[in-house]
Amino acid sequence: MSDESKKGVSGYGSGGVETVISVEEVTRQVAAIAEGTSPDKLSALVGGDAFVSIENLRAGYGKMEILHDVDLRVGKGQSLCLIGPNGAGKSTVLHSIFGFTNIFSGKIRIGDGADKRDVTALTPSEKLSEAGIAYILQDKSVFPGMTVEENLWMGGFLKDQPAEAKKSAEMVFDKYPRLAARRKHLAKVLSGGERRLLEISRALVMNPEVLLVDEPSIGLEPRFIDMVFEILHDLQHRDGKTIIMVEQNAKKGLEFADIGYVLVSGEVAIAGAGDELLANPNVGALFLGG
Repeated sequence: MSDESKKGVSGYGSGGVETVISVEEVTRQVAAIAEGTSPDKLSALVGGDAFVSIENLRAGYGKMEILHDVDLRVGKGQSLCLIGPNGAGKSTVLHSIFGFTNIFSGKIRIGDGADKRDVTALTPSEKLSEAGIAYILQDKSVFPGMTVEENLWMGGFLKDQPAEAKKSAEMVFDKYPRLAARRKHLAKVLSGGERRLLEISRALVMNPEVLLVDEPSIGLEPRFIDMVFEILHDLQHRDGKTIIMVEQNAKKGLEFADIGYVLVSGEVAIAGAGDELLANPNVGALFLGG
C-alpha cells in the first residue's frame, strides 16, 4: 500500500493504517484499562440531579442480552457521548432508552426532582409524545420521494391535528432558513449535510427535551460534519436540549460532549468528562489515533 493510500485509512480516530487493530483486540485492551464507574462517580460527572438516568439496565434483542447492568447519568441541557468498539452496545443503549429493545431488568427515568418518572416500559410513541424523547436515526432515514416540507410534517405524526404538525414545521423553518429555502424540493436532491439537518429537524417538530443521536457524522464530508455538530451545539446550549449520542468519530464526539463513556462488551468501562477522556492516553491510543 502506498503512503498516499495509508493516509486515507484510519481506525476510530485519526491514526494511520498501522494503528488499526481488530475489534477483539480493542475489546481486550479496553477491558484491561477499565476503571470504576460507580453510580456515585457517574452522578458526580453530572454535578447535580440527573435528568436522564439508567440504573442496572439489562437489555437486548429477543432473548439475547447485550447490555449488562448498565448505569448512565446525564443532566438537563448536558451532552453525553458513547464511544467504544463495534458490538460494544452503544446503539443498544439508545435503542433501550427509546423502547426498541427487550428490557430484562433495570430502570430508565426521565425528569427533574419530584417530576422524575419511570419510562422503562413506555412504547417508542409514548416516549416521544409523553416523555419528550426523540430518536434521530443514522443516515438515510429521510423519505427521498417527499419534499422537505412533507418530511417535516411526518415528524409530527403524533400531533392531535395535522395543523399542529404544520405549525411546528414552520417554527423549524424559521430556525433553519437553509431548509426553508428548499421546502418544496424533494429530499433526494439535498446534499448530505442538508439531509442530516432535515433528519434532526424532523425530530424537533415534536419539541422533545431529550435527543438520542445515532452516528451524526456517518457518511458525511468533513465540512458537513462540522455543520451538524454546530447544529447540535446550538440545540444543547441555546435550546437546552439534553443530548445522548453515539459517535464512531471518537475525537469529534468527545470534543463536543460534556461527558463521555467508553463501552465494551455491554458494560461501561470508563467514564469521565469529555475533555478528560480526550486527554486520557489509554483512550487516545485505542480510539483517537495515538
